[in-house]
Amino acid sequence: MAVSMASFGVVVCLMFGVVLTAVQAQSSAPAPAPTSDGTSIDQGIAYVLMLVALVLTYLIHPLDASSSPHKFF
Repeated sequence: MAVSMASFGVVVCLMFGVVLTAVQAQSSAPAPAPTSDGTSIDQGIAYVLMLVALVLTYLIHPLDASSSPHKFF
């Protein structure tokens, strides 16, 4: 009985140590807020403008090709 009580005490101490370590790990300072220099916003605007230009090109090209007197295809 004494051996099992001692091993139970060791297990409780180890679990208590793990819990205290976990509590201390969470008490650190929070991470700083992310900063943005605006390059990702500029890149997003550039992608949207390129997409608009691509769509307009494909919409205007058939109209321009059909009015041409030359037949390419």
